[in-house]
Amino acid sequence: MTSAMTPVTGTVHLLPQTRQLRALHTVIRDRNVGREDFVTSSGRIIRQLLEAGLDLLPFDSCEVLTPVGRTYHGLRPAPGICGVSVARAGESMESELRAILPGVRIGKILIQRDKVTKLPHLYYSALPADIDRRHVLLLDPMLATGGTALAAIDVLLDRGVEEDNIVFINLLSAPEGIDAVRARHPDLRIVTSAIEERLNENAYMLPGIGDFGDRYFGTDIVR
Repeated sequence: MTSAMTPVTGTVHLLPQTRQLRALHTVIRDRNVGREDFVTSSGRIIRQLLEAGLDLLPFDSCEVLTPVGRTYHGLRPAPGICGVSVARAGESMESELRAILPGVRIGKILIQRDKVTKLPHLYYSALPADIDRRHVLLLDPMLATGGTALAAIDVLLDRGVEEDNIVFINLLSAPEGIDAVRARHPDLRIVTSAIEERLNENAYMLPGIGDFGDRYFGTDIVR
């Protein structure tokens, strides 16, 4: 579902809402689904998101000879791509990125939101030394209020990354979060698989998915 106040145009890219994608969302949104199915279905969506995000980055012309001796005028990704995951939930996206781009550099940012004030606090960052010359895939499954995303973006901008060199990859986006990011960073691109209805009074997305990190890593399981 898309919100009337958040048109999917320009810098916001929504995956095609195919039946296959909806089926995967049905699995990961089910409160009773097992962790194995949750992880597998999430990974399939993440792979689609990453491929879509990479398609927004620069490509160089490249010619190759085919096995029958003909020239194919193709493309190859321009060098200088890196991922930056927002711990902990963003770490769920790292393995899929490495599967697509073996050897890719991945930085990490740790931001935690205060449970009472809902404000984000930066605790840690480790980024490639030359990140200011790279195109960055910023990885975080959830875009709710936008507070964590904005804090992570500020870390990248402070290290010299150009706003239009950042592509923010997430599974679910709330209209409020999209609006917050676009208001501050109009040139930053967002790739998502779903735009939710809204946030509730506790800043949870509706219809939502719960705490993605807990469900993905199994820390919501009580034995």
